[in-house]
Amino acid sequence: MKDFNFYAPTRVVFGRESEDRLPELIKQYGGTKVLVHFGGGSARRYGLLDKVEQMLDQAGIAYVELGGVVPNPLLSKVREGISLCRRESVDFILAVGGGSVIDSAKAIAYGVPYEGDVWDFWDGKAVPQSALPVGTMLTIPAAGSEMSSSCVITQDEGMLKRGVNSDLCRCKFAIMNPERTYTLPKYQTAAGATDIMMHTMERYFSKYEDATLTDAIAEALLRTVKDAVFEVLRHPDDYRNRAAIMWASSLSHNDLTECGTEKDFACHKLEHELSGLFGVTHGAGLAAVWGSWARYVMDKHISRFVKFAVNVMGVTNDFADPRQTALRGIEATERFFQAIGMPTNIPALIGRQATEEEIETLVTKCSRGGKISIGAMEVLQAADMVAIYNQANK
Repeated sequence: MKDFNFYAPTRVVFGRESEDRLPELIKQYGGTKVLVHFGGGSARRYGLLDKVEQMLDQAGIAYVELGGVVPNPLLSKVREGISLCRRESVDFILAVGGGSVIDSAKAIAYGVPYEGDVWDFWDGKAVPQSALPVGTMLTIPAAGSEMSSSCVITQDEGMLKRGVNSDLCRCKFAIMNPERTYTLPKYQTAAGATDIMMHTMERYFSKYEDATLTDAIAEALLRTVKDAVFEVLRHPDDYRNRAAIMWASSLSHNDLTECGTEKDFACHKLEHELSGLFGVTHGAGLAAVWGSWARYVMDKHISRFVKFAVNVMGVTNDFADPRQTALRGIEATERFFQAIGMPTNIPALIGRQATEEEIETLVTKCSRGGKISIGAMEVLQAADMVAIYNQANK
C-alpha cells in the first residue's frame, strides 16, 4: 500500500434545498463581487440562472456574468473571463454547470492574479501561486471537478487539450441538487456516468494491489453507478439514483479512491487528444479507448483485471484460466458501455476510422513529440500509444 496524503477541503452542500445556501456560502468565503460563469442556454432555460440572480440581488451581492463555455472549454473564453474579472474587480467566481464550466472558472481564477499569459500554466512554463476563490452549483455529474484539484483547458489554436493540477483551484464549496440533473439528455447522462466510472477505474488499475479498503470503496462506487445509470435512463426524475450518481461524481475524483494506490490516467491522456482533435464528448471518448488499453496492458496485470471482472462486472471466476476471466471482464465492460449508448472504438465514436495521419497527430500530441510517457500501472511510450490507438481504430 502506497503512502498517501488525502486532502479534500471542499464544503459539499447536498440535497433539494441546497441552492438556498448560495449567498451565505459566497459571503463565508469572502465574495463581494461575483463572476457567474456558465455554459449554454440550459441554465437559463430551466430557471437556475434566474434563481441565482434573484438570490444574489436579495443578498446585496454584486455580480457580472459570462456564459458561452463549451464542452472541452477553450482558452479564448478563459482569457475573456480574466479580462472581465480584472475590469470589474471580481473577487469570487461561481461556476454554474458541469465540469467544463468549473474548469473554465478555475482557469480564470488562476489567470486573474497572474501577470503573464495564463496558458503558461498548461504549457509548463509556470506553476500557479495564487487563485481567486471558486464555488460551484453543479448541474452535470461527470467530471468530478467540483472536488478535484484538476483543471483541463483546450488551446483554440491547434486544439491542444492540457491539464493542470493544484490545490489552489479546489472549489471552496459545491452545491449539489440532484433535481437539477433530471433534464440531462440520455447521451450526456450516459457519458457522465462513464466519466465517473473511468475516474475510479484509472485509480483502481494500479500496481499497488494491497489497498484493500480503498479497492472495496472503488468497487462499491463502480457497481453503484453501473446500476444507477440504467435506472435514470429509464426514469430521468429518479431522485435516489440521480443522487447516487451525483455523489459518485465527487467521490470518484476527489482522490478518495486513490488513497494507497497510484492513478494511471493513461486512458484520460489518450482521450484528451481524441476530444481535442475531433471535438467528441469526453466520457464517450474514454469508452472508445478503454477496451483497447485494457487488452494491451492486461497480461502483465492479470490479477488486477480478474479482481475487477469478478467484483465489479460480476464475472464468474475461472480459477483454471485467470486470463479468460480477465478477458470476460473487459468484454462485459464493453457490453455495459454499449448498453448505455457509449462507443467502444474510434469508428463508433467519430463515425469513421481515423486516418493514419490523424493517428500520427494523436500520438504526437499525447507524447509531446515522443518526449513524455503516460500511465503508471504500465508506462506507455509513443509506440505503445500507436498500438492502442490502432487497436481502437478497428
